[in-house]
Amino acid sequence: MKILAPRLQTPTQRQTGGTTTRLPEEFVIDQVDRLRLFTAVGGGLWTVALLMDSLILPYTAGKIAPRGTAAIEVCAIILCIATSLYVRYGRCTPQVKADVGLWFMLANAASIAALNTWVVNPTAQSLGQLSWITIVILISSMIMPTSPRKMLLASLAAASMDPLGVWFAHLRGIPVPSFLATMAFAIPNYSCAVVATLPSHVFRRMGRRLREAQELGSYQLVELLGHGGMGEVWRARHRLLARDAAVKLVRPELLGANDQADAKIMLSRFEREAQATAALNSPNSIRLFDFGRTDDGTFYYVMELLTGRDLESLVRDFGPLSSDRVVFLLRQVCHSLAEAHARGLVHRDIKPANIYLCRSGLDYDVVKVLDFGLVKFSKRDPAETLLTSDHTTTGTPAYMAPEIILGQGDVDRRADVYALGCVAYFLLTGQLVFQGSTSMQILVQHVQSEPIPPSQRTELAIPPQIDELVLACLAKDPDKRPQDAAVLFEMMLDCRTCESWGRDKAKAWWEAHVPELTGPLMFVGDAADTVRQAETV
Repeated sequence: MKILAPRLQTPTQRQTGGTTTRLPEEFVIDQVDRLRLFTAVGGGLWTVALLMDSLILPYTAGKIAPRGTAAIEVCAIILCIATSLYVRYGRCTPQVKADVGLWFMLANAASIAALNTWVVNPTAQSLGQLSWITIVILISSMIMPTSPRKMLLASLAAASMDPLGVWFAHLRGIPVPSFLATMAFAIPNYSCAVVATLPSHVFRRMGRRLREAQELGSYQLVELLGHGGMGEVWRARHRLLARDAAVKLVRPELLGANDQADAKIMLSRFEREAQATAALNSPNSIRLFDFGRTDDGTFYYVMELLTGRDLESLVRDFGPLSSDRVVFLLRQVCHSLAEAHARGLVHRDIKPANIYLCRSGLDYDVVKVLDFGLVKFSKRDPAETLLTSDHTTTGTPAYMAPEIILGQGDVDRRADVYALGCVAYFLLTGQLVFQGSTSMQILVQHVQSEPIPPSQRTELAIPPQIDELVLACLAKDPDKRPQDAAVLFEMMLDCRTCESWGRDKAKAWWEAHVPELTGPLMFVGDAADTVRQAETV
């Protein structure tokens, strides 16, 4: 995937003459999984050989295997088991495990050479047969994710095991073929060793293409964090700055684009909305660092990478929240949406999964509102139909305002207020406002049924003022709700009965429930493994 923005050299790549010498980590991980399968297959084949030589052939054909055969086969089986366990449970990097695979190939080749030249006397007739070492080399070359140089050296070493075994037999005083004859018999081994470098070259080219496909402007994709109906979210790293970010890839075909013209309109609208989102200054709105478009039509956002978890998983894992904490969090959500509403933007997909609870520096319970990529302008542009066309559905049924369900004109900021009421209900009770076995049943209830006050659906104490506030947000008639997030924010500030939650309580909760996210602050480049972006796409 070629990127229109200028491409810079990635710091994590080492290059020699323009050729990368390392494969992308996810590529190596996939190959290591195949190595684990290879060790299992190898162990199975050695076990079959042991059974044939020790049990089946002696009793069926009266043939007894030469002395030492069973010992070598048992050692090979143990080697396969040990390698498989190391590859599965070892705490080293995938690249180290891949290199272990080369030693596994050498050990198997040595075991086969021992059968060929140790347990039987090497003769011209026995050496003239094709050695199983050739099979080991060829299969290993297709499994091992390593450089052509490493593969060539390891394959040549494996190919030399038969000649080396003949030399050891000579040292033991056993008559053996001449050196030239032995090397002639080993030509298939060495031929396979040369051929074994070809898959490695293919791996190199695939790795370079994969890395190029992961480069977006000044960022390189590092780890897939999630995927959904609109695309994918990746953890990415800026190539010059010590900063990780979240990159959201949006593919026009997933939005229902029918042709190139439709896709172009969609992406143009995304670009305008990205610019509007980048202008949001609220500390509770996710920051947008960059955006762009690839030449295959994929649009991408580059956003701040957050440390924490979304409110949906928070309630699912720890249960409903106290009223004072809910008010503390929703004030921040309203702060974010109030600015968006003032700029003429409507989010249209407010839900717990799109509200992220973060640790930000030394502060805890910091809210970030996500997924502003789905906003729409309050005044529809008749020339553009992104996210408002008939074939596109936005929003989540459990948090969808009645006017959206009924298609009553343009959706405005009051739909966000309704969704906020549904979010508050979920945080307070751990339950949705309306429940049903299908999405249609839930939608019908949003249009027709009156909600039960949240205080009647939980054992936690909920002040009457909070009940009234939530029910006001859930009014069927948009005119009877708070008219925007700014009005709701002021109403939240008036909830004086819920003032006990603050910085100290938030920190204590995090230390008790998610201590892995409360450790000392690290340099951003070292903190990658502790950070997750739970944005819904």
